[in-house]
Amino acid sequence: MKLKKIFSIIIIFFCLFNITNGNEVKIKVKIDNEIITNVDIVNEKNYLIFLNPVLIELTIDKQNSIAKNSLIKEIIKKKELIKYFDISKDYSFINRIEKKLYNQKNFSNKEEFINFLNNNNLNYSLIREKLKLEALWNQLIFDKYSKSLIIDENLLKKRISKEFENSTIKYQYNLSEILFEDDLNINFEKTFQKIKNSIESIGFENTATIYGISDSSKNGGLIGWINGTQIAEGLKKEINSITIGKITKPIKIPNGYLILKLNDKKEIKEKIDLKKELDKLINIEKNKQLNNFSIIFYKRLKQNIIINEY
Repeated sequence: MKLKKIFSIIIIFFCLFNITNGNEVKIKVKIDNEIITNVDIVNEKNYLIFLNPVLIELTIDKQNSIAKNSLIKEIIKKKELIKYFDISKDYSFINRIEKKLYNQKNFSNKEEFINFLNNNNLNYSLIREKLKLEALWNQLIFDKYSKSLIIDENLLKKRISKEFENSTIKYQYNLSEILFEDDLNINFEKTFQKIKNSIESIGFENTATIYGISDSSKNGGLIGWINGTQIAEGLKKEINSITIGKITKPIKIPNGYLILKLNDKKEIKEKIDLKKELDKLINIEKNKQLNNFSIIFYKRLKQNIIINEY
């Protein structure tokens, strides 16, 4: 409940700020025939702060920039989605996604969640629409690329066997990530130093939101708890080389570089169901590859879109 009270104060601040700065609606971005106004940016900013409250620590200009870029990305995806789906339809699977969101935010039920949104200048229908678009985008990526996934089950089985050889100790890691682009036009050392300076100045979560290109960036890069078996050996080696609260050096992966933060670590002594662990690991590997395809596909779409900012 403490987090909810803090967020309420944040939203009240933004409402007062917007009132004192006038209510004139201005076009800020035009994407083909779609527009983004200053009002849209404020609404998106409030939504992103709801997802990741540490954004309040950033300057107003930086918050607006993050919100604007988030909306640009959403509109580009939406323009592609209408080719394949009826986006006006209220799909039943959105209920499950919505429930997952309000459970993560510690709301007891949907009614409590909606009341909170109404009392804090957040549009429930707008948030539900965003959840729908994100889910449909994930479905589109799956439909396009699921047959291109390469899963080496034998290799994954060996990883699990090695992890639990002669032991029932299961390690779990609480992680956050920053996946940033491999830009050939920018010196890597300069890019990394800029991100490192940002982490030291405004924190890992805000830096993840600004520079991260993975879906986790909206939540400050938070991955959460993950079993050791579900992490590739190379990544695990880097994670085990740092202490809680520290970050890894940049790790080269497809589509860019990955920086991991170790939020916490624990070991649980219990009997391991190797079949379940394998299923989890296969699912994580699929999601990782689909996320890579998603990034590539979005970049391709963006290259063919005309974006004018005012």
